[in-house]
Amino acid sequence: MADTEAAPKAEDDVLEARLKAYEGRPATTAGAGRDPVNAPMIRHWCEAVGDTNPAYTGPDAIAPPTMLQAWTMAGLGGHAGRAPAYEELLALLDEAGCTAVVATDCEQEYVRPLRPGDEITFDSVIESVSARKTTKLGTGYFVTTRTQVRVAGETVGIHRFRVLKYAPARPEPRERRPRPVINRDNAGFWEGVRRHRLLIQRCTACGTLRFPWLPGCASCGAQKWGTVEACGEGTVHSYVVMHHPPFPAFSPPYAVGLIELAEGVRIVSDVVGVPYDEVRVGMPVRLEFRRYDDELVLPVFQAVAA
Repeated sequence: MADTEAAPKAEDDVLEARLKAYEGRPATTAGAGRDPVNAPMIRHWCEAVGDTNPAYTGPDAIAPPTMLQAWTMAGLGGHAGRAPAYEELLALLDEAGCTAVVATDCEQEYVRPLRPGDEITFDSVIESVSARKTTKLGTGYFVTTRTQVRVAGETVGIHRFRVLKYAPARPEPRERRPRPVINRDNAGFWEGVRRHRLLIQRCTACGTLRFPWLPGCASCGAQKWGTVEACGEGTVHSYVVMHHPPFPAFSPPYAVGLIELAEGVRIVSDVVGVPYDEVRVGMPVRLEFRRYDDELVLPVFQAVAA
């Protein structure tokens, strides 16, 4: 038993030693920004993050310091200065089963502001590779690169960027049905379902019924509305039989119907109480509410016997 347990640990130690050997090796040499620091990119950045600081506009504008990495990004083509060591490191982690990657965080140091017209050059080094770590995503290694950004040979900033290369954890099967997405426009509907009531919106201006719930009336545009409780009677207007994809919470094949309610609106839901291959267009159905777990209640439609 001791030998069996020791073997994987020895393999991990060997891998970790190989990974550590990449620390200090270059990741990018003589990299250059694709474009000079420029006002359009600064404007787009500020609009995206909602930064209205006047320092970033006008004839004496500077670039937001947090744009430091943006000026070094290479796009899909990559940098001509990309050093082979970084690609080798990633390939080694792929071979070890760490095939997934996610950016985790970055750290930046600012030496002086960048201004429109500045031409960026930079070098990157593999600063560190962590020991083997277990996260919720899976088990893997944190790889940190340090990029020194320069203008005319002068250091203007340092950017550290960290990724996790990991072997994806296998999710345990989830038997619960997916939760509905509840927002301010449909919260009243789901509250009604919780109380075993199927509520339909009714425009208070023109009286039009609507389903699914919407913030305004499609007929007249009015935004005020009330509700009408469905009587629960309906017919199958159309349906499909679901065979794929399989999902632990469902047992295909099963029928999903587009149900026309007696009130004239339509709702998509399961057709139950009859084999899936006996569902027919025009079949009468009746509303019922089913509890699937401690949290989830859904409206379904029971086939009515002829």
